[in-house]
Amino acid sequence: MSSPHWTADAMPALDGRTVVVTGANSGVGFGTAAAFARAGAHVVLAVRNPDRGAEAARRIGGSNEIRRLDLADSASIRDFAESWSGDISILVNNAGVAMVPESRTRDGFEMQFGTNHLGHFALTNRLLPHITDRVVTLASGAHRVGRIDFDDLDLHKSGYHPIKAYGRSKLANLLFTLELERRLRQAGSDIRSTAAHPGYAATELGTAGRNKYLVGLVHLAGRYLAQPPEKAALPTLFAATQDLPGASYVGPDGRNELHGYPTLVGRSARASDVETARRLWDVSEELTGVRFGLS
Repeated sequence: MSSPHWTADAMPALDGRTVVVTGANSGVGFGTAAAFARAGAHVVLAVRNPDRGAEAARRIGGSNEIRRLDLADSASIRDFAESWSGDISILVNNAGVAMVPESRTRDGFEMQFGTNHLGHFALTNRLLPHITDRVVTLASGAHRVGRIDFDDLDLHKSGYHPIKAYGRSKLANLLFTLELERRLRQAGSDIRSTAAHPGYAATELGTAGRNKYLVGLVHLAGRYLAQPPEKAALPTLFAATQDLPGASYVGPDGRNELHGYPTLVGRSARASDVETARRLWDVSEELTGVRFGLS
């Protein structure tokens, strides 16, 4: 399915519906939240820094609220979910960290795997009883360099490398999307699990803690080559609101999926491996202590 000129203006009206977007205070998350607000949704900005979230909420306008959420802290995820009441139409698992120096979450997991995958795994399953329509999880073309080694999830044996860790976390996002969809169908749920990637977006992702000259070059390249966050958000919005098969993966339709309008895109064979997806789910339950939310 391709929609060569699909834009956020083609989204259905979302009046009266609640959408939760993690990492909504900047970048693609901000562009996503702003588009949902323009479509009439009540948007919940799930952010680690409430002050930055407040500034984003002011700029977004419409009906919105800010709730603190740190995906690198299981207690924060639990508190966020336990304080929830009412329905969530769409959950967008957008937040993430990219290519950071080796570090750990509050619970001791490698930061990129722990935040990008385990954090959203726990959040989704804790919120699943409230979700009515869609879970959209953000992946990346970097999933193609990812490997899941169940004997070395923390990269102690093979050695840490930021790109390797990031690719692994994005592969995990697609495997999570696949297995979540299977479990939802098995449970007879109407919720759908989909995934999206933004292509090359002009954001701050991957620049934290980097040499200021390298960051300057990234910003310069982004100014001329990258999509603005509003356009980079289109695959997420498409995956969240269009009538797509479960486990669909949406990205830009341009060359190398770096730019363009949303369309269904392919994924690596590793990202389609149902047995690895099931095993990763089981391991993720053991690591987080959180089980499938509809069981």
